[in-house]
Amino acid sequence: MEDHKQTSFTFEIDNFSEKQSVISSTTFLSGGCEWYVKVHPKGDHIDDHLSMYLCVANPESLRFGWKRRASFSIHLLNQSGNELYRKDEPFCQLFCAQFTLMGWPKAVPLETLQEKGFLENDKLIVNVLVKVAQVVDEGYVTGNEMFDVNGFQVLLPQVPSVSWIFVEHPDFAVKIRPKNQWVKTTYMNISLGLIETLNKPLHSLTETELSNAESDLIDLTEAGFELDWLKIKLDQVSLERKKDNADGFRVQELVEHINNLKVELNKEQTKSAAKILSLEKTVSHLKDERKKIAKSL
Repeated sequence: MEDHKQTSFTFEIDNFSEKQSVISSTTFLSGGCEWYVKVHPKGDHIDDHLSMYLCVANPESLRFGWKRRASFSIHLLNQSGNELYRKDEPFCQLFCAQFTLMGWPKAVPLETLQEKGFLENDKLIVNVLVKVAQVVDEGYVTGNEMFDVNGFQVLLPQVPSVSWIFVEHPDFAVKIRPKNQWVKTTYMNISLGLIETLNKPLHSLTETELSNAESDLIDLTEAGFELDWLKIKLDQVSLERKKDNADGFRVQELVEHINNLKVELNKEQTKSAAKILSLEKTVSHLKDERKKIAKSL
C-alpha cells in the first residue's frame, strides 16, 4: 500500500438553520484523488441527527475496477478554529464503484448543534482530515473483495448489512473480546445469519432454526457483542410462533370438529332418507290396498 500524506480540508455553511436539503462541499485533492464532503442538515433518513459523508468525486468518470482506501475524520469547529466535535474512521475504508461514500448517518445529534459555539452567526464550520492508503485506477472486480467495516473484514455483498448494524447499534462490538481477524469475521457471519433467520416469515421457521438462533445468540453475547436488540427480536419471534402454532392447532381442532359434524349430518340425512323411503313405501302399499277394497265393493 502507498502512504500518502494526510490532507485537511475545511468548508463553511452559512445560514445553516435555514438549510433543508443535502449540502455538498467543493472538491479537494488528497492522495492524488478528488473528494468532497456531503452534509445532510436534517439527517439522511434520520430525523434527529446530522449526517456527514466523505465522497469520491466524479466516480462515473473513473476507470472500471477503480478503488480507493482511506482513513478519515470529520470535525466541527468554532469560528476560532477550535474543535467542538469529531467523528473518526480510523480504519482504512474501501471506496469503489459500489460504495462511493462512507461516513455517519448519525454523525451529530441535532440538539447538540444548538449548544453554544456550534452555530455562531448561524454558520457551521466543517473540517475533514483524509489519509489515502491505496489508489487503484483500474482493475478487476471479482465480488470477493474484502471491505473493512468498523474493524471487521466482510465481503462486498455484506457491506450494506454490516454498515446498517453499526449505524443502528453503535455499541454492537465495543466490548468484543476476540482480536483475531478471522475469528471476528466468523462471528460477524454468525450475526448476519442470526439476523437473516429472525427476519424469515414465521410459517417458514422451524423449531431447529429457533433453537440454533438461541445458541448463536448466547455464543455471541459471551464473546462480548451487545445484542439486547436481537434478544428482544428472538423473544418476539418465539412468542409469535408459539401463538401462531396455538392458533393453527385451534384451527385444526375446529376443522376436525366441523368434519365430524358433517359426518354426523350425513348419517342423519341418510337415516332420514331411509325413513322417508319407508314411509313412501307404506303410503304406496296403503293406496294399493284401498284400490283393492274399492274394486271388491
